[in-house]
Amino acid sequence: MKNYKKPCDEELRRKLDEISYRVTQRNATEKPFSSPYNNNFQEGIYVDIVTGEPLFCSRDKFSSISGWPAFANPISDNAINEFNDYSFGMERTEVRSVIGNSHLGHVFNDGPKEFGGRRYCINGAALKFISKENLEKEGYDEYLSFFN
Repeated sequence: MKNYKKPCDEELRRKLDEISYRVTQRNATEKPFSSPYNNNFQEGIYVDIVTGEPLFCSRDKFSSISGWPAFANPISDNAINEFNDYSFGMERTEVRSVIGNSHLGHVFNDGPKEFGGRRYCINGAALKFISKENLEKEGYDEYLSFFN
């Protein structure tokens, strides 16, 4: 198991582009339909762009008209934290990565019923995609079994 660690703010500013920094560290939202991950349905996993901790699997990804990548479930029961979010006069549930505490997006109860009814609406700018072919090379070989 990897030892995931959140870099200091100075390192994050060097490592991340502006939108990834604003989304993960300042709770911003990327423009809808702006993420290349929105239409990515290759086999693989999605990790926190800040720490590399695994968050979602492509097998739980589905097409959503929302404009953001959508997942039915996190990769594991302890992959994300959920918090009440009352910003902008709305009542929502925010999702954040556990170790990096990166803002990822929100979860809603309007997902496909056959997958549990939840829709994790996630900013692609908060994610890094690791294809099935690169899992071992990138140190995520324990997730290869998800695709066999």
